[in-house]
Amino acid sequence: MIAMKKIAVLGSGTVGEVLANGLLKYGYEVMRGTRESSKLADWHAKAGSYASVGSFEEAARFGDVVVLAVKGSVSEELVKSLASALDGKTVIDATNPIADAAPEHGVLKFFTGPNDSLMERLQSAAPGAYFVKAFSCVGNPFMVNPDFGGQTPTMFICGNSAAAKQQVSTILRQFGWDIEDMGAVTAARAIEPLCMLWCIPGMTRGSWTHAFKLLRK
Repeated sequence: MIAMKKIAVLGSGTVGEVLANGLLKYGYEVMRGTRESSKLADWHAKAGSYASVGSFEEAARFGDVVVLAVKGSVSEELVKSLASALDGKTVIDATNPIADAAPEHGVLKFFTGPNDSLMERLQSAAPGAYFVKAFSCVGNPFMVNPDFGGQTPTMFICGNSAAAKQQVSTILRQFGWDIEDMGAVTAARAIEPLCMLWCIPGMTRGSWTHAFKLLRK
């Protein structure tokens, strides 16, 4: 694995902005990838000298590590188009397979099934990359330095490469998380639905200020 100095963040939405700003805070060079650079003009103007904006392919080739922070429904097609640029790189997968359908009693609908996950599809789309699931089980206000009154929440990760998971864990520790490695990419089948669980209190009661914590005896 190569050193982490330059990190690409693919996506022009709020999750991409939060993670890009967090990475800049800890001294990384960050290029955000987007289909429309004009969407990120205001961010770029304020983000400082370590920040830049490019196309998805330019960003993917720039980054020593790549963060995937696009809408889940477009992520597989995007990853296929970038497979050669992602080859040999750690890809932090922050996506969830949320369907374009209304929630039912506060429960989001996914376009994957119980024996499938979006990250498995992404890994198949770019087999030379090292995908690591992270940031998918909490809302974006808490992704960087979450403050829960002295309690450190748990970020659940998975992926096939131990070295890639070590790289991602370095960032997660800088961001103030405990880390629980759930194993191979198949474990994304269990991690991704945590997004559903996290959203239920918000959808049903307007309560969005929470995170998960794994306790051991």
